Amino acid sequence: MRPVATYSIVARDPETGQLGVAVQSHWFSVGSVVPWAEAGVGAVVTQSFAEPSYGPLGLALMRAGKSADEALRALLEVDPKREYRQVAFVDSSGRVAVHTGELCIPEAGHVVGDGFSAQANLMSTSDVWPSMADAYESAEGNLAHRLLAALEAAEKAGGDIRGMQSAAILVVSGRLSGRPWGEVLVDLRVEDHPKPLEELRRLLRLHEAYAHSNRGDELMAEGKVEEALGEYEKAAALAPEIVELPFWRAVTLASSGRIKESLPIFERVFKAEGRWVEVLRRLPRVGMLEEDVVRGILKSLGQ
Repeated sequence: MRPVATYSIVARDPETGQLGVAVQSHWFSVGSVVPWAEAGVGAVVTQSFAEPSYGPLGLALMRAGKSADEALRALLEVDPKREYRQVAFVDSSGRVAVHTGELCIPEAGHVVGDGFSAQANLMSTSDVWPSMADAYESAEGNLAHRLLAALEAAEKAGGDIRGMQSAAILVVSGRLSGRPWGEVLVDLRVEDHPKPLEELRRLLRLHEAYAHSNRGDELMAEGKVEEALGEYEKAAALAPEIVELPFWRAVTLASSGRIKESLPIFERVFKAEGRWVEVLRRLPRVGMLEEDVVRGILKSLGQ
């Protein structure tokens, strides 16, 4: 039994009903052990001398109608090593339950707020979990951003006494939709990195950029060209280093007959990465652009 010492936060967004977990630890791949969440059911963190079964078993109990407190108490009662555990549950109604065993390595503790719990063990100072709560409650933005703000506040307050290694954010929908592939809203993990929180913030930015791009694709399929272009523009602005994002915006412009607007975008893309010239040449084969449109674009740009 080894300590997955860490700091984490589990929460339900009162406006959207979304459920989420965020965690950082000096332990490899903390995201594969600590965070658990299921749309319309709840979220769980299991850490300290972590027992991963608290995740799936806790979710199963909440799915069956148990409150967060009832589910956690049921599992603690049959755990002979409960004094080594640190576990927190939040259910789909925003009820929270948390346990910090007496044998968690100091500094260890937790704080419960409205619809959330912040908890930590093996910390540099006992300021960590109160700082997380303050940051979460005062942060702006969606649930993922507020969860990340809590992690960053924990690190500023001293963090894990051993340092940093891995981090994760998991956010799911507040209700079941019958489309499980769409119920996990954010699922990002940094397995091993000298600055995992910086990397997690970068990944969250990319996640949001690609979400805008995907939404643009959906709008294009619905024939809503202007709205789609707006989404592609947001995607490119969020991740200017990703050459592919403006490329597809230019393709959308060209396919809509707005060749002149597409040309400077294509030019910037081709200068950044010449491989996209060949990608453009292949699009007529699948009906995404007319052959003469592609020839005209390439001729205009001297390709």
